[in-house]
Amino acid sequence: MRYTSAAIEALIEEFSKLPGVGRKTAQRLAMHILHEEPQEVEKLARALVDVKERVIRCSICQNVTDRGEDPCPICAGGARDRSVLCVVESPADVLAFEKTGQYRGLYHVLHGVISPLDGIGPDDIRIRELLARLDPEEGGGVKEIIMALNPTVEGETTVLYISKLLGPLGVNVTKIARGIPVGAELEFIDEATLSRALEGRSSI
Repeated sequence: MRYTSAAIEALIEEFSKLPGVGRKTAQRLAMHILHEEPQEVEKLARALVDVKERVIRCSICQNVTDRGEDPCPICAGGARDRSVLCVVESPADVLAFEKTGQYRGLYHVLHGVISPLDGIGPDDIRIRELLARLDPEEGGGVKEIIMALNPTVEGETTVLYISKLLGPLGVNVTKIARGIPVGAELEFIDEATLSRALEGRSSI
């Protein structure tokens, strides 16, 4: 059933485009917005616009950061172990590891994994930027790279591909232990399991 208000219907349509949001959820969200105070709705609208206008990728690790904060706070932090690099698929995975409080190294965000069926090849994700970080002329100093990609077929394919590229560079390549169920996504794994997986990482 469609609403008599074209504005409400348009809002429902836009909410329905969000991942995991069906029409019923979109209707509830639209009704919530309708009953909010105007200033609260304006704050939401401003936050949405700010995400598109202010958020950029860190020039070093490719994680998200704000304009004017490049490199990001993690790359710029003086207390991080710069000899260890954790390679993840998305910024959400960085957040998952940071929540554990156990990892003190740096990160590299690929923004995807190799998936030929989806038309995503090595040149479509941030592998080139990863290799550039290992160039001695660019600062180098990385001794271990932890591959922390989701345990899916695409994730494992990406791990193998990157491992072969890194082999001749003399860097120790490890991957997190598999206390994590196959097919699970890191951002939904609890902190304790993720910490144990990090501690139990093995060489590739």
